[in-house]
Amino acid sequence: MTANSTASDLADPPGTLSDEALVELSRRTPERFGEIYDRYVREIHAYLGRRLDRQAADDLTAEVFLAAFKKRGTFDARRGAVRPWLYGFASNVIALHRRAEARRLAALQRSAGTGGDREQGHEDRVVTRVDAASAQGRLAAELRALPDGDRDVLLLSALGELSHEEVAQALDIPYGTVGSRLSRVRRKLRAALGGVNPLRGGSDG
Repeated sequence: MTANSTASDLADPPGTLSDEALVELSRRTPERFGEIYDRYVREIHAYLGRRLDRQAADDLTAEVFLAAFKKRGTFDARRGAVRPWLYGFASNVIALHRRAEARRLAALQRSAGTGGDREQGHEDRVVTRVDAASAQGRLAAELRALPDGDRDVLLLSALGELSHEEVAQALDIPYGTVGSRLSRVRRKLRAALGGVNPLRGGSDG
């Protein structure tokens, strides 16, 4: 170490620290939170795009990370990991834009009724992991009718691919509530879709 060396000069190279360590470090060195942004911006943007639309995702992704940055001092690694913590902020942002999500699902429902077109490709991604090949219209209607909390649990699981534990952390609800909500929603969707499994490849754990 030279006389002119500083702690920042000797910092770990990008990518070598865990998410949790980076958030902790960013409390003292705020610019390090940019590494969290770099790791998760595409994933969070894609999730917002599937729940809302591409333009909304472009506008709102920064809001998610700004909120997380402001709250980084409250992050507690003992309660869970950084990824579901970020999805919690994404869920909060979506909650403020429920009308946009409702329009999204209505567009998917109309598209299914008319056979769809090329412009509907993005809408289809709202239910990327939902098995509704011949029943997208009914599925969209059922998703619109779900209580907000049930829809959040379902889509964090199906689109965000979060585990039960991660969904619980993201929404700040008990682990058991996640399981009961998913079970109830799956039964409802399966019945509405004539017995089709509403979560192709989804995990119950």
